[in-house]
Amino acid sequence: MSLEPIDPETALDLYLTDRDTEVTQATLYSHSSRLSHFVRWCNQQGIDNLNELTGRKMQEYRLWRREDGDLSPASEKTQMDTVRVFVKYLESIDAVEEDLHVKVRSPQLTGKDNVRDVMLEQDRAEEILDYLEKYEYASRPHVLLTLLWHTMMRVGAAHALDVDDYDPDDQLLEVHHRPDTGTPIKNQAKGERLVAVSDDVCSLLDDWIATRRPEVTDEYGRKPLLATREGRAHKGTLRGDCYQYTRPCIATGNCPHDRDQDTCTALDYEHAYDCPSSVSPHALRRGGITYALNQEWPAKAVSNRANVSESVIDEHYDRRTKREKMEQRRQYLENI
Repeated sequence: MSLEPIDPETALDLYLTDRDTEVTQATLYSHSSRLSHFVRWCNQQGIDNLNELTGRKMQEYRLWRREDGDLSPASEKTQMDTVRVFVKYLESIDAVEEDLHVKVRSPQLTGKDNVRDVMLEQDRAEEILDYLEKYEYASRPHVLLTLLWHTMMRVGAAHALDVDDYDPDDQLLEVHHRPDTGTPIKNQAKGERLVAVSDDVCSLLDDWIATRRPEVTDEYGRKPLLATREGRAHKGTLRGDCYQYTRPCIATGNCPHDRDQDTCTALDYEHAYDCPSSVSPHALRRGGITYALNQEWPAKAVSNRANVSESVIDEHYDRRTKREKMEQRRQYLENI
């Protein structure tokens, strides 16, 4: 097979364009984020032609990425599985040697290795929300992060909300599955629900809608709750808000990773996920669920509010320690 030279950036652009019609925008964003690290590694290694890639170099990348990202086995597997798909695409355009993808290794997960532990802890969530309350009150990021933490909803559900889905009198949000007008939600019709919100959240939503929300409609004539000047905020934009405002330097002014805050690449909005401490919307959801459980919410109530089964909560979301769970069970001893 005769290889045709291609640089990493061009190859990634071609790959993303090719997948654009095959996968959801959320998947495309995830692949772009993961593969940006591979492009970064190529640049550091001076690899400007992917024809140079070999099985040994792919193993070197795996080890570098594990250390660079401080990855758990589950996260490492996710990263390397995406790289394998990318390399298989590169084979199809004569950019790398045939069957190189089979040499891209990733961990074999067993038991709890398959559980992702990243979540936003209560103290950090309160620190971030206090900062937003004080310095960026009723901004889109303030509304988004508040909703994700307090309602435990997925970013897709937040993205799907319209202004009319908010009822200030009954203090609730209606989550709807509307695939025909661009906002499907996970679990489809089974994911539709009413979500009660507190006085404080209602006040924030009222102020956002009245004073700061852009007066726009989306391409279907709907009034998105989380809006930009162009219309409904893309889910990628909402994820960017989470990565941006969960960087510790935003709320505290300090970097726990001893990075130079004048040159840190994570200062750029588009690369905020490069901060080791920034987290995705899912980490806010997981943190909110764990916080509710620690506040002794019944598992059934959390399940219905977050639209996730109790068994999935127990396996993937509940991050209480064994001692915390034991102490909460202690209250039932008097009834035995």
